[in-house]
This record gives sequence, C-alpha cells and structure tokens, in this order.
Amino acid sequence: MSSAFNTHNTNPLSHYPQAWERASKVKLLVLDVDGVLTNGQVWIGADGKESLKAFDIQDGLGIKLLEQCGIPTVIITGRNSKMVLARSEELGIKHVHMGVENKALALEEVLKALGLKSSDCAVMGDDWPDLAMMKNAGFRIAPFQAHEAVKEFVHFVTNRTGGDSAVREACDLILKSQNRYDELLNKSCQ
Repeated sequence: MSSAFNTHNTNPLSHYPQAWERASKVKLLVLDVDGVLTNGQVWIGADGKESLKAFDIQDGLGIKLLEQCGIPTVIITGRNSKMVLARSEELGIKHVHMGVENKALALEEVLKALGLKSSDCAVMGDDWPDLAMMKNAGFRIAPFQAHEAVKEFVHFVTNRTGGDSAVREACDLILKSQNRYDELLNKSCQ
C-alpha cells in the first residue's frame, strides 16, 4: 500500500481502545472476500465471466497462523468464485459459503455447527451486505477502505486496505492479544 493511502493513523489501537480485549476472546475469524481478502475489484473477461482475483500472501499466512492456534477461518461471500474455492483449499479453510444473500443466517448456521456463539467470533467486512453478519459479532473489523457506514459500526479499522494485508493485520492483532504472536514468530526463526 502506498503511503499516500495510509495517512490517517499509524496506531489504530489508540482509536479503538476496546479492540485488544475483544480480540483476546476470538475463537473464530469470519471473512467476506471482495474488499477484504481482495481489493474489491472484479475482473470480467471477454466471455462475461469473472476472470481474475488477486489475494495477498501475508493474509494467507495470517489465516494459517490462526489455524495453528486453533482459531479457524470461515468465508461468507455473496459471490460465487472458483478462485475463492481454490484459495480456500490452499489455505485449508473448511467452511466456505459462496453466493450467500443472507450472510447473517449463514453465520448462524456455521456457529451452530461449530458450537460457538456470535460473541466468540471476529467478523471482517467492508460494505453494507456485511453489516447484518457483523451485528452480533464479538469483534467487528473493517479494512481501511471500507464504506464509511461500516467503519462507524466496527470495533477496529485496520491501517491496511483489503487485498493488501488488512486480514494479516487483524490476524496479528488477535494473535498478539492472545499471547501467541511471539511464540509463533520465534518458532519461524528457528
């Protein structure tokens, strides 16, 4: 991300005092795709079909690190995409819900299946279709470029934009608040 985009706040926790405590209780990370795991652009090929999505490598590692700590990731998105399925498989994400109109209902079903409560999860979204899904989440997160209505609704706004390590920033916050970050970092240095 260019520094021109990131002029609002170098330490987002200073503006979101409850974020650390909320992150410390997270047992599940729920992600939208477009605008969260990607920059939100949709590339349409000559055949009229979606042809390309770009995913951030650091986001992927953050998701894998959470999984190592017993915090699974769920994807709930309004669009259907073979690229999302491929990336989810690569990252070991077991719960992928695509083409979802009612994201809140999909989240309820996931929570029931996993035996968790909405207060146990962090939900990261960027636009109006994500608001109902985020409503009861214990920790609501938005990437920097999210719609203003979403940013006003969340507990934490990342310094990074969707598709540019915003998910990794959220993962790192969860890991640090749960005292797992340093352990994982030290392990990767060995």
